[in-house]
Amino acid sequence: MLIYYRHLPRRTVTDIKAVVRVEHPDIVLTKTVTHDQSATVRSVLEAGTDPTSGKFFYRIRSSDFRRFEDGLRNDHTIGEFERVIETRDEKAIYSFEYTDEAKVISPIISTANGVILDMKNDGNGWVLTVWLPDRTNLAPLWDYAERNGIEIELLRVNEYASLGKTDAGLTDSQREALLVALDAGYFEDPRNATLSEVAATLDISQPAASGLLRRGTKRLIVSSLMDDGEKPD
Repeated sequence: MLIYYRHLPRRTVTDIKAVVRVEHPDIVLTKTVTHDQSATVRSVLEAGTDPTSGKFFYRIRSSDFRRFEDGLRNDHTIGEFERVIETRDEKAIYSFEYTDEAKVISPIISTANGVILDMKNDGNGWVLTVWLPDRTNLAPLWDYAERNGIEIELLRVNEYASLGKTDAGLTDSQREALLVALDAGYFEDPRNATLSEVAATLDISQPAASGLLRRGTKRLIVSSLMDDGEKPD
């Protein structure tokens, strides 16, 4: 059941942006990127998860996709995979299905009411940039890592522009759309709400809702990069 937000109050809590590095051989795609050291892997955040097929989408850059796919075939965390789109500059988008052996971080972040803003490989590990409503929401991630023998390191944590404010450059419409989607479970893996349901709550069309979420998420990512003195790609 979705909650309606026609007049959302400004939130007074201070959200955080945390950058965390995790490493374990059972984290999804770790064996693949170890096999293909040229590979750069980033999650396609706007795609989310296909709730009917359980497919996860990633942007891949590799100097040799045959080597990358050899790694996939021998990766115990990956079941089926498909090269969905390929360009001429050593980039492609792949869809993956995870096996039961895979350790997946995104559901833990979702359970803590957080959103993954960015995820990329770093050697044999993974660097995640996450938005969380409070510092205490980091605890479930540390508990999960401890229970599963995952190496975890907090690289930095900053007070972050709350979704309830427009400090990150969000328009009121983008802020409202992100809050509705967050509370409905749209950002969870797998999603607990469809784009159509979010659009219905906002009383706008599905393409309009998709545009608000896509542009709002981009503003949050750009804002987080600027906070760290980095330039977006």
